[in-house]
Amino acid sequence: MKNRLAIIGASYLQLPLIEKAKELGYETHVFAWKMNDVGEKASDYFYPISIVDKEIILEKCKDINICGICSIASDLATVTVNYVANALGLPGNSNEATTKSTNKHLMRMAFMENGDPSPKSYQVDLGTDLNELKLEFPVIVKPTDRSGSRGISKVDRADELKLAVEAALNESFEKKALVEEFVGGQEYSVECITYRGIHHFLALTKKFTTGAPHFIETGHIEPATVDNIVLDEIRKVVFHALDSLEIKNSASHSEIKISPNGDIKIIEIGGRMGGGCIGSDLVRYSTGVDFVKAVIQVACGEEPDLLPQSESVPVGVRFIFSQKDVEEMEVVRKENRLLRLADFNEDYIGKVTDDSNRAGCYIFKL
Repeated sequence: MKNRLAIIGASYLQLPLIEKAKELGYETHVFAWKMNDVGEKASDYFYPISIVDKEIILEKCKDINICGICSIASDLATVTVNYVANALGLPGNSNEATTKSTNKHLMRMAFMENGDPSPKSYQVDLGTDLNELKLEFPVIVKPTDRSGSRGISKVDRADELKLAVEAALNESFEKKALVEEFVGGQEYSVECITYRGIHHFLALTKKFTTGAPHFIETGHIEPATVDNIVLDEIRKVVFHALDSLEIKNSASHSEIKISPNGDIKIIEIGGRMGGGCIGSDLVRYSTGVDFVKAVIQVACGEEPDLLPQSESVPVGVRFIFSQKDVEEMEVVRKENRLLRLADFNEDYIGKVTDDSNRAGCYIFKL
């Protein structure tokens, strides 16, 4: 009998996970709201259950007798993943760790209590008197419980704060937001996987965004080139922060900024693989390590195989916003540097508001 793996989510983000699990011989049981997503068709068994209905999913997973449960590139899915894993005695992170890694205010509190370098912040809601906050502008406003640049904005003046907070609260599930100091410098992400509390560094990614006010990601390159001394310090800072969040068994995606004088600040950390094709594609191409396979192994209680499976090559991902981006992709294609086009939907061209509704992306050799 095949090992039965539960996967939370069916969008294109989960497709590499579903395909890899099937390649490894697992029977895939996929849970998501029915949207005719690619994962519905790719899975062995699909259950039209919302990923937030964790109690219903738990009961179904008991019936299925799963050997593990996982998801990639989704903060929301990790809540259900770890809830089910804990209830069934499967590998995962504790429910407390999940809460700290999906709620930005609780994350900031954990960092502050444990001495991790991160921006000073205030949690606000509709009842907060914003005039009482001791702020130095500019500041960043963001929902406490969303990702993908949703509801985030940079505010330069006090008279702009109210509208920015209202926009963030509108995106928040719990109707709360953070107002925090703006941190300058170059942004990077750090991709790691943790097994039984031991953290393994995989890759450093350089990130590019639209900049203020909404900082929508436009692309990434990997590996990011930094001095070895800086890289060692990044590992030290991130591993300590992962301990602060009590990450024990999962991938992690840490967003950091490095100032011109070398100071490292943690922006946020997710207890899951990075989205935007970072975890599913860039890590594999740039290191040779099969990150998706490692996620499955950890979820099933196996030590992850982190030996390179292929030759490493520097790569990038470019997100498609406009027709000009499509034309630039065609140039890359003609140069034989195009590796993959992912989730392209021309209906979104010119209509991008956050990371969730970009018109697609393409992975290419540098």
